[in-house]
Amino acid sequence: MFGWAQFSVPPGQYGIISSKTHGIDPNIIRSGEFRWVWYKLIPTNVQISTYNLEYNKFPIRFNSILPSGNTYSSFVGLTNADFSWNIQGEIGFNINPDMLIPLASQHNFTDQESFNAYLQKITKDIENIILRSLSSTAEDSERLEILMSGGTDSLIEREISAKYPEISGFTLTINSAKYPDFVLYRQLRLLYDEYLTKQRNSIAITFERRAENRIETHLRFEELERYGELLTKYPALMEYLELEKNK
Repeated sequence: MFGWAQFSVPPGQYGIISSKTHGIDPNIIRSGEFRWVWYKLIPTNVQISTYNLEYNKFPIRFNSILPSGNTYSSFVGLTNADFSWNIQGEIGFNINPDMLIPLASQHNFTDQESFNAYLQKITKDIENIILRSLSSTAEDSERLEILMSGGTDSLIEREISAKYPEISGFTLTINSAKYPDFVLYRQLRLLYDEYLTKQRNSIAITFERRAENRIETHLRFEELERYGELLTKYPALMEYLELEKNK
């Protein structure tokens, strides 16, 4: 009875065995699986930390503005245009029980309280991934629109899965959203891009003309310089040129 590991683990939870003689046991304690540990018979030798790995849900809230939204609205004089957005919802995920022991060793949590702190850290990192992903590039207006309408975002899910392989069953649920005018935003962005393209072309033509003028001036100076050297070397040419001019 004293060597029965499950005796210390409530149903539905998972346990990690750490002992003075054997360190951390590599096998997790699962409910319903019989496990007898002989070195648990040694008094004060074994400590079993238990963890509740039930599905976790955390509220989220994001607010930002579509990239360069203020620039586009000021460009066309729409001072009342509002391209800000707000999302409220929740994220949910499980921790794979098979990852619990390596996670405990890596992040030094030893009880449910420190494990919950680790979950909070993951949640904050996931929030940063989502917000950065939705706000970093100009193409995010389409992705944000899909997400706000209840769709999923595979890019976000892949990034989170790659960074946190211990997570399973990740979900991102939007409960409420304040929408910007996506159609107007895309139209203004198109107008602004066309304006920049025309401006770049105009500047390029201006610089090309200036470059041509500088080349012509430079060539003219070189020609005059050669004439000067020739007249210096042969002064009689000056008299000849004067005679030719007076004919």
